[in-house]
Order: sequence, then structure tokens, then C-alpha cells
Amino acid sequence: MEQLVEVILASGRTAIDMALYILMPIMVVMLALMKLMDAKGILAFFARLLSPVVKVFGIPGLGVFALIKMLLVSFSAPVATLSLMNSNGIAKRRIAATLAMLLCMSQANVVFPMMAVGLNMPVAIATSLIGGLFAASLTYYLLMPRDQEAEQDTLIEPEIPAKSERKTAMQILADGGQEGMRITLAMLPMLMLALCLVNGLKATGVIDLMSELLAPLMALLGLPEAAVLPLVTKYIAGGTAFMGVTLDLMDQGLITANELNRMVGFATNPLDIVGVAVLVAAGSRVGEVARVAVIGGLAGMFLRGILHLIIF
Repeated sequence: MEQLVEVILASGRTAIDMALYILMPIMVVMLALMKLMDAKGILAFFARLLSPVVKVFGIPGLGVFALIKMLLVSFSAPVATLSLMNSNGIAKRRIAATLAMLLCMSQANVVFPMMAVGLNMPVAIATSLIGGLFAASLTYYLLMPRDQEAEQDTLIEPEIPAKSERKTAMQILADGGQEGMRITLAMLPMLMLALCLVNGLKATGVIDLMSELLAPLMALLGLPEAAVLPLVTKYIAGGTAFMGVTLDLMDQGLITANELNRMVGFATNPLDIVGVAVLVAAGSRVGEVARVAVIGGLAGMFLRGILHLIIF
């Protein structure tokens, strides 16, 4: 029992240090800037600009807005857009393509904080776009059959936000900063639980056994045995838990910045139990295409992973 209490306390201290000194400053600043860009219609402008291009890959105009939200806000930000797509008559093929794209792209709430420890954000965004468009086109053209039901294939464009509530730039920045703080505080329970789980598995020797079994695969990928822990954690508990465990290992000197960037293609995406559950909750029609979208997302994630192994 005493050992269990020590694990809980040590995990809690580590999680709070990460949240206060790494996650919160970056999330507050980045969310404030994104909130300002959103309020001024800049994000919607780029969504409109890119929508004619991405339609070739099976993604509707609203899908571009979801893409931008994923890359620049957080993995849960596109849920509102998916919900709108769910209810406005967009064909299931296009919903599936959009969901597949999102599932293999880097989420901002993991990428932004990890920039502080050497994550290469430009490369992460570039491979996200490549993998996401590949996943979307594969899902749209090959994996998802044409809808048998007579539904209108509406390609609704993202609209520039109406200026119904006038706020100054400082008020918008403050709102964004508060949202960044809320997201960071919401991460704390998962960080603590993930670190407790990981430290508990370490104490029982489970991690050592898994590392030994997966060592040949890690060597093939050019990753240390220590990478087993964050990768396993990611697919069990999600991207936030992956981030917490990885930051802890990097602080101990067990994973380098280059090795982090090699893992990014496989790890910084919402294609896990937590991420899929959150995105699929956007609506019943989204849930109906989830299985196909996950397959497309896996293909896109595999492509991203290979690209990161080649680049780094």
C-alpha cells in the first residue's frame, strides 16, 4: 500500500509540473491567437480558399474548417463541424472521408506543448496534410460505397462568423486564454491517471517485459526500447496521456527530440479509443461511417509514420 501511495504522489507531482510549466503557457497563448483569428474570420477565409482543392479528395467545404480546427485548436474542436455535417445532408461518403482525414492528423493540444521539447511542427503539419488527404481519398473513392439512400450531396461552405457580439481584440484574446487554461486543467486528470498507470506497470515489471518483446520492432524503426511505453499508452489512453509519458521520459533523458519526431507520425493523432469515441459522438450518421473511416485513418497514419521515419 505504501508503494502505491508513493506512485500516486510521484505521478501527481509530475503531472502538475507538466501542466503548469509546459502545457498551460503554450495552450493559453496559442488558443488566444486562434480565437482571435477565428473571430476575425481568418480561419473561415482559409477554409473557403482551400475548399475547391480538397473537394477532389472527397472532403466538403466544412471539412476544411474541421481540418484547420484539428491542426490549430485541439482534437475535440472539429466535433461541432462534424455535428453540422451530420445534420445538414452531406453525403455519408464525404463525412467518412472527413472523419478518416481527422483521425490521422496531429492534434494541436499535443503538438503545441511538445514544440517546447523539440517536436518539429512544420513537418508534423505537412505530413498531417499528406496523410489526411490520402486517408480521405482512399475512404471516399475505394472504401466507402456510394450512398444507396436518396440524400442530397450538399457541399455547404464554411461561413465567416457573424459579428453579432462585438468584442475588442483584448477581450477575444482573454477568452482564448481562458479556454486554453480550461483545456489544460481538463488534461490534468488524464495526465495523472496515465502516469499512475505507467508507473504502476513499471513497478510490476510489465513494461520491462513488453519492451523486451517489442525491442526488435523498435530497433527496426530506429527507436529505443523506452518508446514502447508512450506508444502503448497512446493507444490505450489517448494523445494527452502519450504526451505526459513522453515528456516524463524525455526529462529523464530516455528519449531524444529526434526520436520523438520519429514517433510523431504514429502517435500524435486521435486514432485511439478516446479520440474515436469523442469524434464519433458528433452524430448518428458519423457513427455509421466510423468503421470505414478508421480503416482509412489507419492507412493515412501508416503513411505519416513512414514519412517521419524517412525524414528523421
